[in-house]
Amino acid sequence: MNSSAAIPADTFSIRSPYGKRAIGLAVAAAVGGFLFGFDSSVVNGAVESIQSDFALNDFVTGLVVAVALLGCAAGAMLAGSLADRWGRLKVMWLGAILFFVNSVGAALAFSVWDLALWRVVGGLGIGIASVIAPAYIAEVAPRQIRGGLASLQQLAITLGIFTALLSDYWLEDIAGGADNVLWFGLEAWRWMFLVGVVPAAVYGVLSFTLPESPRYLIAKGRSDEARKIYSRLVPEVDLDKTMNELIAAIKTDQKNANVSLRGKALGLQPVVWIGIILSVFQQFVGINVIFYYSTSLWNSVGLTNAPLISVVTSVTNVLVTLVAIFLVDRVGRKPILLTGSVIMAISLGAMAVSFTFAEGSGDDLSLPGVWAPVAIVAANLFVVGFGASWGPLVWVLLGEIFPNRIRAKALGVAAGAQWIANFTITMTFPAMSTWSLPLTYGMYALFAALSFFFVLLRIPETKGMELEQSETLFARKRKE
Repeated sequence: MNSSAAIPADTFSIRSPYGKRAIGLAVAAAVGGFLFGFDSSVVNGAVESIQSDFALNDFVTGLVVAVALLGCAAGAMLAGSLADRWGRLKVMWLGAILFFVNSVGAALAFSVWDLALWRVVGGLGIGIASVIAPAYIAEVAPRQIRGGLASLQQLAITLGIFTALLSDYWLEDIAGGADNVLWFGLEAWRWMFLVGVVPAAVYGVLSFTLPESPRYLIAKGRSDEARKIYSRLVPEVDLDKTMNELIAAIKTDQKNANVSLRGKALGLQPVVWIGIILSVFQQFVGINVIFYYSTSLWNSVGLTNAPLISVVTSVTNVLVTLVAIFLVDRVGRKPILLTGSVIMAISLGAMAVSFTFAEGSGDDLSLPGVWAPVAIVAANLFVVGFGASWGPLVWVLLGEIFPNRIRAKALGVAAGAQWIANFTITMTFPAMSTWSLPLTYGMYALFAALSFFFVLLRIPETKGMELEQSETLFARKRKE
């Protein structure tokens, strides 16, 4: 029996010193997720004003909304190698600077093309944050509470979405319209972007206060520093065991320094493809259509108070993410993902059916009778299914499934794939919705159904396992 068996059951509770410290570090790191969510949704309240002010068609509107996601993909792919070279904290600081610059630049944009440029710059910062936050949390979190702490990334994303939509609603309400001048000669929609300087500054300050990842320090030969950090995160009885296991694992990794992501499965290792497919499914169900375009969508079908409906949806997203955090280390990853896939497929199917009864087209589109409330209920049920499952748990799994020697790089590739999938959905929605909303939501429902079978057949359970142990499940699965 190993020494960790003597650890009291409540060692990592939220009331214990170890639990509080681990939670504190995870919350601070997850501010990167807040930036992710904020940037994802702040454009929601501004998109109609951008389209009218710059006289854009549907294609260019979709491009301006989605182009930030290309920057996110590039930032995510760069983050892994930068994190291995510079450390997690310096890369966090870089992400904060890029997002700060984007917030100011987008607010002061004088044309659609420089607006697009600033959104790409911000996307680079968000892409970096989307990789570093889950990697850092996975590397400092005790295994007993790793799932819940990793889920804080998604909770932070949902809080960022909520804050963006609430600030959009508040600024539009004060100005009497997103196109109206608010303060200092700037329209309300420009202030929506400018609000982003606050979380960017907070994230930048936090990057100077957090301890470096112990795993990174050990890999760089700074074991004494790593031990000092771990002494505050795990009890004395488990400290030597934790350090010895990590040192042994990293030495093994260093012997395999030439190992890359490349493999026999279409050029990549199979576990990397699993991360990529999880990321793509997370986006191809169309979740960000709700958070990017919901205000425009509800306005288009004749619903009053569309911005307020979007805020309510974001609140729902936050609440169900709390449910996921509570359940992930109790129920496990796989059952929650499967349940979420079913809920999403049903609710998206209901939305597709609702819009088959839509009357008119374009700006004159409306949902008659009972179909408007059915669409709203289905949209919120979809958010419930996503927020309680695929939203947080994909980030949990991405922090768990990759071997330590490739974790940062593989996370970057998986997150990059996620951003590219996000870009594809975001870019195509304006044109697809004009063509056929029923087929658009029907396609998202199909991807939700396919995600069920992917999890059922390809994803093992990783609840309660050490990172080094959980990654071997995927290796065994490939050999069977």
